[in-house]
Amino acid sequence: MKNHLAIAATGMVAMLSTAFVGCSGAADKSAGTNDKAAASDSTKSGVTLNIRYIDADSVSANYNLAKDFKEAALRTYSKIESAQNSRAAEIQRLGQKIEQNMRSNYYVGKESEYEADVRRLNKMQQDAETYMANLQRTSQQEMAQQQVELNDSLESFLKEYNKKKGYDAILFKAAGAYFNPALDITKEVTAGLNARYNKVEKKK
Repeated sequence: MKNHLAIAATGMVAMLSTAFVGCSGAADKSAGTNDKAAASDSTKSGVTLNIRYIDADSVSANYNLAKDFKEAALRTYSKIESAQNSRAAEIQRLGQKIEQNMRSNYYVGKESEYEADVRRLNKMQQDAETYMANLQRTSQQEMAQQQVELNDSLESFLKEYNKKKGYDAILFKAAGAYFNPALDITKEVTAGLNARYNKVEKKK
């Protein structure tokens, strides 16, 4: 079978680790003492930026929704691989049968039967390629939708989260070369995401 279809593992990681930046208005005067201590120093112009960051890889590894999507992607990969192997085996068996019949001169005087077997083999190959292409396209659409849902979930949570915190920006760690570890709110954000997600799951 000419087409070998597979879902790249890196694609799944990228889907689950897609980053975005959430920004809000000025810092809330009621922010806690720890938040004030972790805020960035004033610039020469006197402007103080209250910034935090999260680690996308850590969120992807610990956010239950992301983990559920990752497991779903692995199941999809397994389904595609199984379907590919099954159809490849069927095509191989028919091809070997035709080759064996040719070697044993089975088709001598049976040209119409030989042509029918060849047409059957060609159709089997075409059907398998079409099926695999449709299966892969469907899985890609499902994962694209999951990516949208994951991004929307994270963005929605950060907007609500930041209404109370009043940070000027929440960045992903990958957006900068260095961040003061005191600015890391990954664990707090992940816990909040899971609390909201698990609550929804229980309602179902």
